[in-house]
Amino acid sequence: MRNIILCLSVFYTAISTAQNTSDSLSFPASWQGDWSGTLEIFSGKGKIQSVEMRLEIHKIDTSKEGRYTFGLVYGSKEQDWRPYELVPVAPERGVWKVDEKNSIVMESYLYGPKLLCWFVVQGNRILCTYEKTGDHTMVFEVLSGSETAVSTTGLTKQGDEDIPEVKTYPVGVFQRAVLRR
Repeated sequence: MRNIILCLSVFYTAISTAQNTSDSLSFPASWQGDWSGTLEIFSGKGKIQSVEMRLEIHKIDTSKEGRYTFGLVYGSKEQDWRPYELVPVAPERGVWKVDEKNSIVMESYLYGPKLLCWFVVQGNRILCTYEKTGDHTMVFEVLSGSETAVSTTGLTKQGDEDIPEVKTYPVGVFQRAVLRR
């Protein structure tokens, strides 16, 4: 019985990996479209706000380097429109950049079905993830918090084992939206 479960697990992993590789190879073309949903914003006290959002991904016809729009809209375009662009750097290695069109250009990394961007701004660490979970669904998440550690532990010796130093960072806000196209 264990061998059957192990074989099924290996088979499922192989299929899942092949699908993710296929998506990675067709990124961002397979992500094209207008995605929309409700962004929910949480703190340690619970949900503090909800706002409608959209993500617009379209090939830029005039781009010779393979750029795509990567526009974020919070509420409406009149309220909060961020006309970013997605720029290929080394797509074969999953490396892209998000160009905010205002001198800010951030490296982003496509790992399987997830596009990840991790940066620090004004003393806050921010991790943005976009995960294509199906042909018509995507999950957008943002984790943010101070880049100042709240605790440092470890850096000791336990018997013969050297314990490394571990710094813990606070999470100030978590945002999540399930987007559909």
